[in-house]
Amino acid sequence: MGCSVSTSSRSTCSSGSRGEAVSPLFFEIGFCGTKRTKRTFSDHVITLQNLPSVPNRIFTNGKSRTSCIFTQQGRKGINQDAMIVWEDFMSEDVTFCGVFDGHGPQGHLVARKVRDALPLKLLSSMHSYQSRQNGSGGACLKGNLKKSDGSPEDRLNCLWKETFMKSYKAMDKELRSHPNLDCFCSGSTAVTIVKQGPNLFMGYIGDSRAIMGSKDSNGSMVAIQLTVDLKPDLPREAERIKKCRGRVFALQDEPEVPRVWLPFDDAPGLAMARAFGDFCLKEYGVISIPEFSHRLLTERDQFIVLASDGVWDVLSNEEVVEIVSLAPTRSSAARILVDSAAREWKLKYPTSKMDDCAVVCLFLDGKMDTESDYEEQGLSSATVQSNHSGNAIETDDGQKTELYLPRNFTVRSSEESDSYGRVAAEFEGNVDAVSTEDQNWSGLEGVTRVNSLVQLPRFSEERPNP
Repeated sequence: MGCSVSTSSRSTCSSGSRGEAVSPLFFEIGFCGTKRTKRTFSDHVITLQNLPSVPNRIFTNGKSRTSCIFTQQGRKGINQDAMIVWEDFMSEDVTFCGVFDGHGPQGHLVARKVRDALPLKLLSSMHSYQSRQNGSGGACLKGNLKKSDGSPEDRLNCLWKETFMKSYKAMDKELRSHPNLDCFCSGSTAVTIVKQGPNLFMGYIGDSRAIMGSKDSNGSMVAIQLTVDLKPDLPREAERIKKCRGRVFALQDEPEVPRVWLPFDDAPGLAMARAFGDFCLKEYGVISIPEFSHRLLTERDQFIVLASDGVWDVLSNEEVVEIVSLAPTRSSAARILVDSAAREWKLKYPTSKMDDCAVVCLFLDGKMDTESDYEEQGLSSATVQSNHSGNAIETDDGQKTELYLPRNFTVRSSEESDSYGRVAAEFEGNVDAVSTEDQNWSGLEGVTRVNSLVQLPRFSEERPNP
């Protein structure tokens, strides 16, 4: 089931259509061809079944050497958010982080599946790309590159871009053919980063977001948004959806939330333009192709925050940076940020159901707290690392034993949906092609206070003639 990754020198070939093995050569080669004497893992095969035992990989509330993560269930039922930090991802200076926000009846299962399988696909894609380069006489990650061949940074950037594209495509393909997971009307966002030395590579779909806290020339903390919220009303996204006969409009009772609808029915009403799963809309403009970007980190850059939209709906980028930078201990930063978001939900939207929240805080200097930091706050490191109330216990089969309400499946009944009128916000006419300017356009003024998915498709028997 799922991918497998081998670090054994004896396992360098494919182990099946869903179980590519990764050559140990890549684990021993760092940026610009630096040879490493220490491997990340022991000689064994990593599969989805034994992922929880992999060292330096955390996916429940707690902390690692350089990060802390925390998630809290909202008021809609099962927590559909998932998160991960995987240090020593493929070598000692590589860290993988991700946040995944599920939606639909099986959104929680989709988010966990992506959390577990996507990193392995990145490893497999890296090996596949490297094998092609070696087979053709290339030296993608090896040193001594001539200027005519491009700088090592450029070569590494191209490699990671292809890796993210290939891995996201493979992930969606696996979800489509999964025998026990119905992704027709369920899906997940993904915001994923790979930090390799001073390089930051990002791939993302949906409306989960990554930001960075950095110091300006005066030493003051500033917020830098690293990703774009891929909402349906982003001009280039709306243009693509309309070309595929999908429709984009907002309901009358939530004019600030544009959604994607089928061409022949007012369903399902997806509040994002890209996602894993959601195959009922894949023919109508919703895609799983990630946006990719690369950033070279500097000494001024302090930390990165990845979070689901439950945080960004109520807190600005600047507020998030301030909360994290002022946290009494680094290990408590993610929990304090989620607590702050929960308070803001109660203050700003007292009649709305709070959304699930998941946060990853990665500190770029590679340092965490000392024991004296815990003592000053009256905490122990064990207390900070343990799961907090509200976090479900994940079982071996990927299910979670929930502590709260049954999930309401984030849908509305057809009767309720029929009572809603449309707003004249449907995008008509030609949509201008978008240049790099829309990279800075993320719809931050609009606040999503409602479910990502309005209802399950009804699929009317009578469809309008083309």
